Amino acid sequence: MPIAMLVVLVAGAFSGYPMGFVMAGIAVSFCLVADVPIAFLFTFVTRIYSGILADWLLLSIPLFVYMGLMLDKSGIAGRLLTSLARLMGPLPGGYAIAVAVIGIIMAASTGIVGASIVMLGLLGLPAMLERGYDPQIATGIIAASGTLGILIPPSIMLVVLGEVLQVSVGDLFLGALVPGILLGVLFIVWILIGAVLWPQRMPAIERREGIPLGALLLEAGANLVAPLGLIVAVLGSIAAGIATPTEAAAIGALGATILAAFSREFRWSSLPPILHSTTRTTAMIAMVMIGATCFTGLFLRIGGDDLVRNMLFVDTVGAWGVLIIIMLAVFILGFVLEWVEITFILIVLVAPIVADLNFGMGMTREETLIWFGILVAVNLQTSFISPPFGASLYYLKGICPPHVTIGTIYRGVTPFMMIQLIPLLIAMAWPPLILWLPKLMR
Repeated sequence: MPIAMLVVLVAGAFSGYPMGFVMAGIAVSFCLVADVPIAFLFTFVTRIYSGILADWLLLSIPLFVYMGLMLDKSGIAGRLLTSLARLMGPLPGGYAIAVAVIGIIMAASTGIVGASIVMLGLLGLPAMLERGYDPQIATGIIAASGTLGILIPPSIMLVVLGEVLQVSVGDLFLGALVPGILLGVLFIVWILIGAVLWPQRMPAIERREGIPLGALLLEAGANLVAPLGLIVAVLGSIAAGIATPTEAAAIGALGATILAAFSREFRWSSLPPILHSTTRTTAMIAMVMIGATCFTGLFLRIGGDDLVRNMLFVDTVGAWGVLIIIMLAVFILGFVLEWVEITFILIVLVAPIVADLNFGMGMTREETLIWFGILVAVNLQTSFISPPFGASLYYLKGICPPHVTIGTIYRGVTPFMMIQLIPLLIAMAWPPLILWLPKLMR
């Protein structure tokens, strides 16, 4: 019966029907045909209410979504990109470096992949193409940098992972900070290498005469103040123990609103669409959580945990073999499923197994789960730009000019996809990369 549930789930994933309703429907249907008392359906209500609707932590999700959308509409990122491009443009690859820096900053400010990619694409892609950049280079750096929002805190995915793994979201935020920044730095290093090897593919931009370097530095610094202040307010309050993630999300939402109110480009007519998008995104995540809660509840009730252990070869391949199998499964599923579904289907089932494994690193159960959660986050970040189904590729394609084909985007993101495996492998082999900052701030 558990195998039948998985087969129907896979078929439902390709049906095009919303996955939250697919999972809930499968749970109810199999509850009626399996050897399970009909009264078991009432446990779904308890699990949904106590585990989702009454969870204070999950209130941070709409607040972080709102914060990201409000910043996207405020014009802060656009002004910062313009000033950084003017400052770094005379360097080979300078405009691409500016885009990568903005990607890191916006990831730490918004945590919303779609908004970051659309913003970087609309602002940076026409400018780079106009200045002679190779379309592969331009689209690759935009897709890769825009996707950093799924990893660098405050990330909605880390909030959900914290709920699923039952570990501190603050520790996940701190644990993801170093791998996320490392990944952004590696992107910049690759651009610098490419600028040396293929300068004609990312030419330098002549600096306009009459603008001293000091003035450009001052302009860039002034435009950095607002986003950096918001980052410090949100992440700093969590790291210092002043605020919970939910309270920090409220601080971020208020701060983003204040910044937008003082922005010359923001129009209050944008507020209703922002609230509408926030509601839609939150409702989508909540419905997936509800459906997955019902699905996993019944799946475990009919012996699905034993099936998962057998599929992972827990008793034969050892702890590291199990981890590699899970990482491969996460990567492959990332081609066809959203991160929410992967988290609430696969991670819910394998997390108890991983927590009991001994990796020989002297980690406690909680530290193992924090380490595992960040590995999953880095892995999912990679799958976002992996051809042929990476979601970020289609966000970008939707705003590209007609002559920039999806094939061009595929070729452009390939080196960045390979680069993304470096932090994943380093973090797998060296857990302190993830765990040292959470330990330090305790």
